[in-house]
Amino acid sequence: MTDPVRVLNVLGTTNLGGAESRVMELYRAMDKRKVQFDFLVHTDKEGQYDAEIKQLGGRIYHVPRFRVINILSYRKALHRFFGDHKEFVAVQGHMTSTAAIYLPIAKKAGVSMTIAHARSAGVDRGLKGIATKILRSSLKYKTDFCFTCSAEAAEAVYGKNWIEAGQVWTIPNAIDVQRFVFQEKVRQQVRKELGFDHEFVIGHVGRFGFMKNHSYLIDIFAQLCKIRDDAMLVLIGDGELKQEIQEKVNQLGLIKRVRFLGNRFDVERYYQAFDYFVFPSLFEGLPGSVAEAQASGLRCLVSDKVTKEVALTDLVTYKSIEEPAASWASEVMRNSKKALVREDMRAVIAEKDFDVQKLAVKMEAFYINGSNPPGFVTR
Repeated sequence: MTDPVRVLNVLGTTNLGGAESRVMELYRAMDKRKVQFDFLVHTDKEGQYDAEIKQLGGRIYHVPRFRVINILSYRKALHRFFGDHKEFVAVQGHMTSTAAIYLPIAKKAGVSMTIAHARSAGVDRGLKGIATKILRSSLKYKTDFCFTCSAEAAEAVYGKNWIEAGQVWTIPNAIDVQRFVFQEKVRQQVRKELGFDHEFVIGHVGRFGFMKNHSYLIDIFAQLCKIRDDAMLVLIGDGELKQEIQEKVNQLGLIKRVRFLGNRFDVERYYQAFDYFVFPSLFEGLPGSVAEAQASGLRCLVSDKVTKEVALTDLVTYKSIEEPAASWASEVMRNSKKALVREDMRAVIAEKDFDVQKLAVKMEAFYINGSNPPGFVTR
């Protein structure tokens, strides 16, 4: 029996983030006898997925975090790493901010196939965001394949001309649909754990970073609380702005009505307990949490800044984040009765190629054969 081909996924960390979760979802579904994933991360800290990666047979390697001023030592670390590791058939860069640096180094070291994978339609604020735009401006010329999760992310990273030239491939942010199917028994268990009975529960899953627009989400919830006194908000995730949001919740006198649950490996259980999913992001690539919410049969109210490709079902409604928070609260109330009826969306989502089991088979063939990307050309 031949050894599996090894694919190196380059990420910032192996924590419970959006890109990381999508990679892990695919990794679990892959036939490890054919394809094995390894990980190169930009931190020396242990990640939340590390134990599972090792259990699945993956290896985790570390390089220093890129800080612009350390570009020479960063490049030196990458040259040393790829000089020592010749086992990778492909290197897939999910962290596009420095992919124009590490992918050419991997190629020069003998890696057969390099892949840039755009997963966000925006950048951080300030100098960091400016640096990211500059660093990845040449990325499309320095990789064998340009992948994306959405048209918006593709345009942000590769530009319109590259899309029009048919040089970008959309790979669905597929999920394990079965994992998120609604179960009334699980709903009751989780709501009991949270101390809920007949409350109307708004849910949100996402890192506490500025792109997720948590401050506006709290404004929406504050308006909803004026309309109904049984409203509760559950926030899953961690991040640099968490304390700031907690302080805002406290200042508004809502601390008893908002639950901060941190990161959860069993996030699928909490979708069951929600009644509505509200997602007012400033920008996204293609948010897996909105796909997961739909798989759970949840109605979703989503920012108009989020790609339309995430509307896998008719459960998604888009709304402008320029509108007053009260307007969002009214929209939630307008559909609140419908929201209590949960539908099985497995077939609908599978038709949209968002079933990770099907994607895994296509990706295996791609990594092994080195041609014919499994997605479709972005237009």
